[in-house]
Amino acid sequence: MRIPAHSVCTAIREDIVSGVYERGSRLTEELLARRYGVSRVPVREALRTLESEGFVVTRRHAGACVAEPTEQEAADLLEVKLLLEPLGAARAAQRRTEAHLKVLRGLVKLGQERARRGEGEDLRSLGGWFHETLAQASGSPGLIALLTQLRHKITWMYAVEQPVRPVESWAEHGALVDAVARGDAERARGLATQHAERSLAAHRPRRPVRAVKQSRVSTSQHPVNTSGARH
Repeated sequence: MRIPAHSVCTAIREDIVSGVYERGSRLTEELLARRYGVSRVPVREALRTLESEGFVVTRRHAGACVAEPTEQEAADLLEVKLLLEPLGAARAAQRRTEAHLKVLRGLVKLGQERARRGEGEDLRSLGGWFHETLAQASGSPGLIALLTQLRHKITWMYAVEQPVRPVESWAEHGALVDAVARGDAERARGLATQHAERSLAAHRPRRPVRAVKQSRVSTSQHPVNTSGARH
């Protein structure tokens, strides 16, 4: 059975973001197909998608390679974040559903509880889930795709420290959800802007991580789970 290309794309992207493949390293179709337990066709399609997203570049005589973003390109991502996240929050205030609100309120409640207990790792995953749900609530497929890609790239290029005052940070999340619930787009935009600006100081550029050696990659099997793949 042919494995959907988007599942392979997700797996390769996650390995790039996590540092399995270092920046500038070659991505050969044969080795990737062997690693993920698929044919070369979905790998080829995945590499094209990842090139359009900026994770992969094609070089003469080398083929597909992991991209090597400049410091300026990395800095630009944070500026784009300051523009898109407030827009997403404003759209969410106009288009959110009750289901979105239920999830957002539940995440804020959990986040506030974990913040009081000092459970940092839980807060990291809850924060990601919160911002993903807020983006989904915007009701704009194009904006959702941009925000999703932006989160992937920022995770790839930056290590994000936990807030010094996590309780206050989750209080900001709560105020943002209240504005979204009231349908107050301008209030939601303003709160999202403030929150994004405060988070900038927590971003630290990552140093490129050493890749798994080609010999190791070529002999490992990494079957793709198509049942729950996320793109």
